[in-house]
Amino acid sequence: MHCDIYKSGKKDEMYLYVARADNAENEHADPLSVLSDPLRVAFGRATFVMHLELSESRPLARVNVLHVIDSLQTKGFFIQMPPDGLINPNAVEPEGLRGA
Repeated sequence: MHCDIYKSGKKDEMYLYVARADNAENEHADPLSVLSDPLRVAFGRATFVMHLELSESRPLARVNVLHVIDSLQTKGFFIQMPPDGLINPNAVEPEGLRGA
């Protein structure tokens, strides 16, 4: 199964896997068109990262490849969330960002 991977413009380490159509005419389609409006807003601007051929015999680094393939077949997309512990909710905000 082929897919395109995009990174989120709003959250570090959040990625969108989109099932790739077999025809070339969808190449310039909006990758976020497969998402609902709330998910689209939460994901932010999508930046293309890479094209990938998924296979059961080729594991992915942070997610189970079988879950990704299943989600692509049923929903047309898969969202990979940032790993646990990457964002510290108790971290002190940098001075320039307070009240922004």
